[in-house]
Amino acid sequence: MAGENSEKVHDMHVLITGGAGFIGSHLAERHLALGDQVYVVDNLSTGSLANIDPFRGNPAFRFAEADILHWNGLDKAVAWADRIYHMAAVVGVKKVLEDPVAVMATNMTGTERLLRAIHHGGWNPQVIIASTSEVYGFNANSSFAETDHIVLPSAGRLRWAYAVTKLADEFLAFSYARKYGLNIVVVRLFNTIGPNQVGHYGMVVPSFVKQAVANEPLTVYGEGRQTRSFCDVRDTVVALDRLAASPEAWGEVVNVGNDQEISIRDLADLVVQRARSTSPLQFISYKDAYGEEFEDVTHRRPVLNKLRALTGFEPEWRLSDTLDDLIERECAKARRVA
Repeated sequence: MAGENSEKVHDMHVLITGGAGFIGSHLAERHLALGDQVYVVDNLSTGSLANIDPFRGNPAFRFAEADILHWNGLDKAVAWADRIYHMAAVVGVKKVLEDPVAVMATNMTGTERLLRAIHHGGWNPQVIIASTSEVYGFNANSSFAETDHIVLPSAGRLRWAYAVTKLADEFLAFSYARKYGLNIVVVRLFNTIGPNQVGHYGMVVPSFVKQAVANEPLTVYGEGRQTRSFCDVRDTVVALDRLAASPEAWGEVVNVGNDQEISIRDLADLVVQRARSTSPLQFISYKDAYGEEFEDVTHRRPVLNKLRALTGFEPEWRLSDTLDDLIERECAKARRVA
């Protein structure tokens, strides 16, 4: 299998932009456990020092608090790296609506600066560029394959700023890969959940878990009929590691996620059940939630044939198991506070 060696032979220099963020910090944890040297850069706009505190005393770990748009250590770090995960981005619908200028700058200019540094670095590392399932937009298919059409509406423009910047990142990545022969994999991440994710920016699972543990109403946007496919971050990082190590994946765009689907209303019911909570469901409009109306995507389910063919990847975490883990962590946090 193309990706098998990625879990057996590790002695790499790994650079993670946005490495104090949710997925980035889990990548750091994985690679440190595998014996790699890890260098994280993060401006802490949405990342957190708490996410990387467990690694701070590890001699194989380095951290730079810096913005990738201006970091003067970028060229040196890129030349040092055997593998680069580019996770730095402004994420979450609320954050996108609050500061679309930062979204455009960070998500596109930051990516181009990184790619330019890789090209000039004189060394060809393995590179993962993080894109998003949001680029599929309003494609009417029941599930999304990498070859499907991108369907973005002309209305509600700022709502789609994130998707447009990530699509631009994909074109930047493939342009550099083709012109300069760079070893880049673009990954379209579907809804990723797990420890250390926060609900500040519209992330539904941590919001539901926190509300359920506190026996507060679970706030469901719209009627809750929209469906999503949730993948545990501990599965996601395995898939990213395997893809980066697979030469067959270089130059490709690959869906990464879990193809089990659930409606947001059913998710809310499941969280209440697993938490043994008395929380009711509270349905609120998108306008009340975000301060403006917009049409949400009704479904988001990945076709994973390409990921499986390239890496043999299968998710190990079931949604109920992830929820149980997150609920227990939230309960422990509540006990500490009390």
